[in-house]
Amino acid sequence: MIRTRVSAGKDASVVYRPRRAKDDRQRGSHVLRVVVVFIALFIFAGATGARAADLKAMWGPGIHDGASRFPIYQDLGIKIYEDAIPWASVALRRPRNPRNPNDPAYAWPAEVTSAVAEAKRYHMQVALQIIGAPPWANGGKPWNWAPRNPQDYANFAIAASKRYPSVHLWMIWGEPSRSHNFEPLDPAKRFAKLNVHQRSAPHRYARILDAAYSALKSVSRSNLVIGGMTFSGGEISTQQWIENMRLPDGMPPRLDMYGHNPFTAREPNLADPPTIDQSIGFSDLGRLTTLVNRYFGRPGDPHPKLFLSEWTIPTKPDEEFTYFAEPLLQARWITAGLRIASQLSSIYSVGWIHLYDEPPVSYGGLIETDGTKKPGYFAWKDG
Repeated sequence: MIRTRVSAGKDASVVYRPRRAKDDRQRGSHVLRVVVVFIALFIFAGATGARAADLKAMWGPGIHDGASRFPIYQDLGIKIYEDAIPWASVALRRPRNPRNPNDPAYAWPAEVTSAVAEAKRYHMQVALQIIGAPPWANGGKPWNWAPRNPQDYANFAIAASKRYPSVHLWMIWGEPSRSHNFEPLDPAKRFAKLNVHQRSAPHRYARILDAAYSALKSVSRSNLVIGGMTFSGGEISTQQWIENMRLPDGMPPRLDMYGHNPFTAREPNLADPPTIDQSIGFSDLGRLTTLVNRYFGRPGDPHPKLFLSEWTIPTKPDEEFTYFAEPLLQARWITAGLRIASQLSSIYSVGWIHLYDEPPVSYGGLIETDGTKKPGYFAWKDG
């Protein structure tokens, strides 16, 4: 495995051969081989436009070691707080009344409950991701196996929406195009037409998404359902996933927005050509918009928005990615990405996944472990 260091200075980039990253933490199915040389750094401050300030999101936790992180989120200009509800741990046993959030089988995560209340106090929207399935719903399999009956997932979504009535942004699963998050899944070669076994994963996901859409709309028409939830890589590429998200009748599932995590090892620039491996990073969001419109646009909503749930740029080698950028370059890329978000009308939100570095897993935070704010912190704040 080759890890690429992207330098903001005048020296040539350096290639490292690090410890092998853990398979269940990597975001991508291929090794990114990128060598980028920059002569000088110029951080574009305050030029992304007013609209970008309404797009920024941040993943939790909202409460850490008993302290609220929401004052920091507020300082960063965060408008949407993101968190996850793991169905498998909330419902260890089958509930008798699965649509009732007060069913004794449910053990709602206290951290999420506290964070939702804290977000309300700070006038932030909340986006919750319902991910995983308990053994009673998926035939005794691990959490990442899809439920046998999509309605079981939909019933839980109803209970979750009733439990958190102030929440109206709902992400359906997370990165289901990789087997660590979604099984059963047969990998596919890039650009290839999927065979019947490979199509089964996006077909199964489409049924879960469509069932959740009906369920969440039945609780509140204000609920917005975010589907797809792909990322730049995957064992099935984003384009293959989109093309094969189909219901048994051949129709696409319903969604309000398409979720995607545009991780990238190149500076965000919509003028960049397509990648040779069919990955969809920040520079490919124009192409992703075209795909989403083609496959999920419908009468009354021909242009579904993009909900960019997760983005990060590590500043040191870590277990999560196969590349990293120096801190000043992280800031430059953040500025470039938020500029795109402010200019591309198809983007609803851009979310960052790590507030603090979390070594050895991630060095993609905006703040170092000792509390030092990186240049990226201020780029995100000013964007």
